[in-house]
Parts: sequence; structure tokens; C-alpha cells
Amino acid sequence: MALKILTYLDDSADLIRASAVSRYWQNIVVSNGLSKHLCITRFPELASITRVDEVSHDNSEPSHNSAEIEHRAYASLFRALTSFPQTYCIADPVSASSTDNYPEESIINTLDPRDRILHRDSYWSSTGSDDPEAPETLIYNLTASLCVISEIVLHPFQALFQMDFPIYSSKAVRFRMGHPKSRDELDHDFMETQECADDKFIWTYTSPIFPVARENRLQRFKLPEPVVCIGGFLQIQLLGRVQVQAADGKYYICVAHVQAIGRRLSPAFSVEFSEPSNSVSLKYDAVEFGVAMSNVSSGRNNSLSTSLLPVQPPRQLAWGNLQDFMQMVQAHPDGVEYEWVDDDEFEIV
Repeated sequence: MALKILTYLDDSADLIRASAVSRYWQNIVVSNGLSKHLCITRFPELASITRVDEVSHDNSEPSHNSAEIEHRAYASLFRALTSFPQTYCIADPVSASSTDNYPEESIINTLDPRDRILHRDSYWSSTGSDDPEAPETLIYNLTASLCVISEIVLHPFQALFQMDFPIYSSKAVRFRMGHPKSRDELDHDFMETQECADDKFIWTYTSPIFPVARENRLQRFKLPEPVVCIGGFLQIQLLGRVQVQAADGKYYICVAHVQAIGRRLSPAFSVEFSEPSNSVSLKYDAVEFGVAMSNVSSGRNNSLSTSLLPVQPPRQLAWGNLQDFMQMVQAHPDGVEYEWVDDDEFEIV
């Protein structure tokens, strides 16, 4: 009866309090792995963890009671998954399935919050395709091997330097998370060699497909439930194309900004993979967890900085037109005569 009652608890703090009632209840909680059960029920991705190790910071004899270690680790992990502060979780780009002009239109531009860098628009562009259904993928390394991601932010790029100011969005987007098949393969620089790294990963989570608005703005895609990314890699699948470039008649996808919002669990928690079986070990550092929870309780690091998102709203078309005009004037230092026409366009005469 006691076990049945305890399985209805939905917070690790309640399980810890229950286990403090008596040795009998403590034994029920620990021996039946109720903290682990609670974590996996809320975050099914954690079911892939096969081993738990607790980090030791002194020379004391480590505990050999695996049930007690798992209880402490999973009870703390649940609190981290639900209490650690929200932050931006993308660290570095890994690869793009294609890039039109490297490095000027590299995937690395999608992580820069500025709209322009050195007088040039900042964005990633795919190569052109005759097929409007041709997909593209962007892969990023997250800030930790263990993160819980709740939403992804995507900003389609609008080419204000082209006629009619086209927006090169995709039709839809889907997200996958996972880990590399082998860490050794990630020593390769996929961006520099312009190679796609899609087949170098095992994707353990795939989101639903979200429609993308053909608009020049940050678009937020909230996952149905927060997802634990075990391994620390995010793939963005850009599905379908909507915009043809007038210069060559091909379809392109361009992205200005990308970010993933969630909770970074390191250094209190991390995961390691054993090759070739890819079994997953959870590393738990009780000292680091205590420091992190102390910061949460005191309110430190409890707000989401906007420093990794665009610092300005999308440029208005009038400002884009003025910039284009000034660049044209600067490109002709010897002087050029302009004839202004009624529809506010100009031409060189």
C-alpha cells in the first residue's frame, strides 16, 4: 500500500521528504527506484541511461550502494530539470547541408545577434535548387552534453538588397536531438570542407513538424513537452522552399538567426557514451548541484538574457532602401547623376 501511494508523488522533493519519515519508507523509495521512475515518467529520454556515477571530491571511500547513488542522482536530476534557470543552449555550429557562398553565408552567422557584420547582412544561405521540396539541415553543438530544451527560435532572412525584398523562409521546420556515433569523427571541420554531417549522429528525438511564417521576424517554436537532449547536439530540418531568386531562377532557404532555449545541466550533470555499444553513463556531481541550487534559491542567474538574440528589431524597408542608396553612391566616388522618377525609384543615367 505504501509503495502504491508513493508512486503517485510527482515531485522529487516530496519523495525525499517521504523517505525521511522512517527507515521503512526510505527503503521503499530507494529500493524501488522511485526517483528514477519519476524522472523517466516526466522525461522519457532518460530511459536510455544505463549507469549512474557520483563524482567524488575527496579521498573518502565512495558508496558502493548503487540504489542509493541512483536515488540521490535522480532526485537531484529531477530538480535540475525543472528548476535550473532558462538560458540559451547553442554553443557552436557543426555543419550545414549546403552553403551558397562560404564563408560569407556560413552557418556561423546564424549565431551572431547582429543583423549586419562589416557592412554586410549576416545570414546563412543554402545553395539553389530547382526542387521546391528540397530540404536543408543545420546542426549545432549545445552548451552541455545534457540539456533540457523547451523551444527553438528561428528568424528567416529577408534580402533587402534584392528587388521586392524577398523572404527566403522554409515552408516548415522540424527539430532532432541526439549524440554523435563516434566522438572521433567530430574532430573533422565540416564547415571548412563544406560537408554535411547528418549521417554522423544518432538522433534520439524528433519533433513534430511546425509551419514557418514567411515573415521577417523571430519565430518561436515551442516543443510539445521539454525534451532532454542526451549527447548535446541539435539538428534543424528546414522543409520545403518558397522563394525563387530572380538572378538564377532557383529556390533558396536563408536563415538570419537561430537559438535554442532550455536548461543547461552541467557541471552538476553530464553524460558519457561507451563505444561501440553507445551505452550512456550519467555523471552526478553533488557539490556542483548544491552550488547551482543555491544560486537558484538566491535568485542569481534566474533571468534569461537577450544578448544572444538580435539586439534590434527587423530593419524597416525605408532604412534598407536608404542603405542601398548610400552604398551605391559610395561605389561611384567620381560622381553619378541620378534621375528621380515618380514611383520613388531611381536609375543611373
